Amino acid sequence: MAFASVELAKVGPLYCLRLAEKRWGKVTTDLNTIVLVKQVPEIEKVRFDYEKGRLDRSSAGAVINPFDLNALEAAVQIREKIGGTVIVVTMGPEKAEESLRDAIARGADQAVLLTDPEFAGADTLATSYTLASAIRKLGAFDLIICGEKTIDGDTAQVGPEVAELLGIPHVAFVEEIRDMDQRRIIVRSKMGREYYLIELTYPGLITVTKDVNTPRLAALRDKIRSRTTDITIWHTKDLTDVADKEFYGLRGSPTWVAKIYAPLSEKRRAQILKGTSEGVAQRIVQALRVHKILR
Repeated sequence: MAFASVELAKVGPLYCLRLAEKRWGKVTTDLNTIVLVKQVPEIEKVRFDYEKGRLDRSSAGAVINPFDLNALEAAVQIREKIGGTVIVVTMGPEKAEESLRDAIARGADQAVLLTDPEFAGADTLATSYTLASAIRKLGAFDLIICGEKTIDGDTAQVGPEVAELLGIPHVAFVEEIRDMDQRRIIVRSKMGREYYLIELTYPGLITVTKDVNTPRLAALRDKIRSRTTDITIWHTKDLTDVADKEFYGLRGSPTWVAKIYAPLSEKRRAQILKGTSEGVAQRIVQALRVHKILR
């Protein structure tokens, strides 16, 4: 573990936790924040391929994962308060560049796309390894912010795994950012039935829930600006100095999905009962007994 000291105390309904990492801890003038995002299909429109047992991603458009929009908004708000730079990073196909341009329109300063056939088929560990490798290549950073989870995977594992691979402390399920400065950030996290008030010194990582803020909409001028902003694109060959390709994609994934299926549900069959109150009541009771609701 990367923690040099951990302090825990209960104050009213809150647990107050301080995570301090002496080896990494530092004071910075401008905050360098990295936001991890993922392009996902529009969940309301995507279809399920029952024959192949997977989502048919071509059946719907692609957008930034909703929880990642909260992460981006948190980073932009921090920059507006204490200065610094916001860099968004994603791993995905070439078309994921569209989501990065959306992120720039919403306030990000720079964007990095990790795209290569060798990244395909990655589970959460291989995904986290690739993202952590890219962060090492980017160099010095203070804070990493991720969405709580993605709507297509729903594992909530990538953020904490990236932190472990980088050897930095992390806080998951952050619902509120109470305060921050050039040295540390104070957040409120909900874990199970308890709330924790946590002070995290930099560098560190947090994952945020949808309750942390309301993501802003991109203005037209920012959308236009994002069209001409350069996107940094890295392939496997660009990460050779910081990573081992044996840990990429399907080859580097210790877990894989054997089969996915969506349960088929029958539509409700409505039935209108007519007659006297007594007769209708008897028929309802009989139907409940047939379905073993009443005995």
